[in-house]
Amino acid sequence: MKSVLTVCIGNICRSPMAEGLLAAGLPDLRVVSAGTGALIGQPADPTAQKLMRQRGIDISGHVAQQVSQLLCRQADLILVMDLAQRRHLESAYPFVRGKVFRLAEHMSQDVPDPYRQSELVFAQVLAQIESGARAWTDRILKITQPEQQST
Repeated sequence: MKSVLTVCIGNICRSPMAEGLLAAGLPDLRVVSAGTGALIGQPADPTAQKLMRQRGIDISGHVAQQVSQLLCRQADLILVMDLAQRRHLESAYPFVRGKVFRLAEHMSQDVPDPYRQSELVFAQVLAQIESGARAWTDRILKITQPEQQST
């Protein structure tokens, strides 16, 4: 596994936070994010930036981009925020079937969109994203670095 793509709608809240957390936990992998209805060219939401900065992760350089066939082809794993996004990607790009999962799949949950909501809502969503990112990071490390897991 060499690359992970995180996807939400606007690519300014959930997927940039997930991207930052996964990139921090998986420094040897290429981690990028995109949106199904991206606010192209926009930075990450200020609240998302603030909460991530509190965790020592800087997403201030993030620029929203639209999900594309190329991004999906380059990704070994695609993590979406909800089942609707999974269905959208599988419909638009049938070749992604089998490599698209929800970020919070381990909890059988969708990650709700905090866009234009309070910092408290963002913090709750980020906690769910952190849990999902941690679960996927652990799973990916077991696959990519099995010899280090036994020590």
